[in-house]
Amino acid sequence: MRRPEIILFGDSITAQSFRSGGWGSRLADAYSRKADVVVRGYGGYNTRWALFLLHHIFPLGSSSTSPVATTIFFGANDAALRGRTSDRQHVPVEEYKDNIRKIVEHLKKCSPTMLIVLVTPPPIDEAGRQSYAESIYGEKAMKKPERTNEITGIYAQHCVALAEELGLRCVNLWSKMQETDDWQKKYLSDGLHLTPQGNGVVYEEVSRVFREAWLAPDEMPLDFPHHSQIDDKNPSKAFEDRCL
Repeated sequence: MRRPEIILFGDSITAQSFRSGGWGSRLADAYSRKADVVVRGYGGYNTRWALFLLHHIFPLGSSSTSPVATTIFFGANDAALRGRTSDRQHVPVEEYKDNIRKIVEHLKKCSPTMLIVLVTPPPIDEAGRQSYAESIYGEKAMKKPERTNEITGIYAQHCVALAEELGLRCVNLWSKMQETDDWQKKYLSDGLHLTPQGNGVVYEEVSRVFREAWLAPDEMPLDFPHHSQIDDKNPSKAFEDRCL
């Protein structure tokens, strides 16, 4: 019996989500024996580069079953500023929005019933990014921020607007995190990537959206019988209706 798949598609914030306390690992635990949570996170990638991955990760016409749900979590790198240290990752906001649209269109070709959830980039703590750069590069560290919270917020707004336009569910992480006092230190480890608490916010928000849709783990069947349902005198009976 093949379990359903939930794919987490994104940049380094997704790639790191299976670390201890990560939002991906917590989802995998919540859906244990009910769905396989698969991480497809690519550190440093923007939406322009992500387009080249679509046919590899989500092949059209494949004999394999399409995922039941996919999170699309890009934008932190697209929002890097031109003329700064992360210039090569920059993608103009309108192109960013169009690239997300192309990703969604491809996923819908794979499966019209797939649950697609857009996740905005998190807020940026510019002072935290500067401190992190100085801790790594010392005097050679950047003098001007390569990302700002204001510009990242514009990308988040476009992500939310696209979700509304396409009728998709969306996690507005940029806004949600800033509802908490001292979010810069609570949720961000280096001004961009997530602390365990920051991962907790993503987990809670994505989990909430899944439950509000039709993907609540407590309403999904186990792949195989719980051990309490297995008769030790006749164990095969518990597996008669299962496709092995």
